Amino acid sequence: MKPCPFWNQRAVLITGATGLLGSRLVVALAGRGAHVHVLMRPQGSRTGAWDGVSPVLVKGDVQEGARLRGVLAAHAIETVFHLAAQSIVGLAQAEPVPTLEANIRGTWNVLEACRLTPSVGRLLVASTDKAYGEQPGIPFHEETPLQALHPYAASKACADILARTYAHTYALPVCVTRCANLYGPGDLNFSRIIPSTIRAVLRNERPVLRSDGRMKRDYLYVQDAVLACLELAERAQEDRCRGQAFNFTSEEPLTTLDVVRRVLAAAGRPDLEPLVGGAVEGEIQDTVLSAERARRILAWQPRFSMAEALNETVAWYRNRLASDEERSRTLPTGSD
Repeated sequence: MKPCPFWNQRAVLITGATGLLGSRLVVALAGRGAHVHVLMRPQGSRTGAWDGVSPVLVKGDVQEGARLRGVLAAHAIETVFHLAAQSIVGLAQAEPVPTLEANIRGTWNVLEACRLTPSVGRLLVASTDKAYGEQPGIPFHEETPLQALHPYAASKACADILARTYAHTYALPVCVTRCANLYGPGDLNFSRIIPSTIRAVLRNERPVLRSDGRMKRDYLYVQDAVLACLELAERAQEDRCRGQAFNFTSEEPLTTLDVVRRVLAAAGRPDLEPLVGGAVEGEIQDTVLSAERARRILAWQPRFSMAEALNETVAWYRNRLASDEERSRTLPTGSD
């Protein structure tokens, strides 16, 4: 990829850079010529698929405010993508305090560090469609009140509000993304429905649904999410964008069971009948977004159909799991 005039030589910091979206964003920004820095906890590891890209690794944690300010100043960071979060709903339900600390304290530390660092000219904070909570009607627009009532969703709603507070109170050029459920190559969180279904298929097993399969969700291919983040960050200083939240979604709501069947078709195994569970505590029944604001202001729309995105995703997992099996067969065995 050729350097992009906007991002070329620009110093960028990404938190959460080993996650599904963060890892793809590292690659995209590096390809556009940016000087990419990633914040890594001391005990962190390079689990993200950076495809040979070597960003600057900076040790630190979003819960360390003073350290964050030092990092931003020392590297003259101009743009920050704050993606780091504890995002496992079940873990948040079982252990809420670490999730609240990571997602709320971590966000206010990033916001305050950016406010106090003159070089920072734009900031993007990742919220989630879960921040809307249960609503009387769908789809959700950005003006829909945030009514999250479960620990993970509530933590993201708080972070969302804090980001917009800093924009309003301190004129911080921060924007908020509320993405639909992301999927794509590189996601090794097998508690999510798409990777877990693909893994089951490749093992010739029936996929297992934790829920009754009737919950309705929007989905978004990770590459479309990357392009959305880049576009919004580029325009963060504009009056129509600064301090605003934007929904990003394919606007194709599907039940969980429908998604599983699409994955089975993409993997060439429509004959595998899923095992369907029951209701799941802490999950919102229907989460459906409108991307009208993104279309109108950013001229953004998804570039990938779900069919082609799933084909690429299945191919990645097929290669990855085959490589894992090959490595396990060639590992040396121990001796007595």
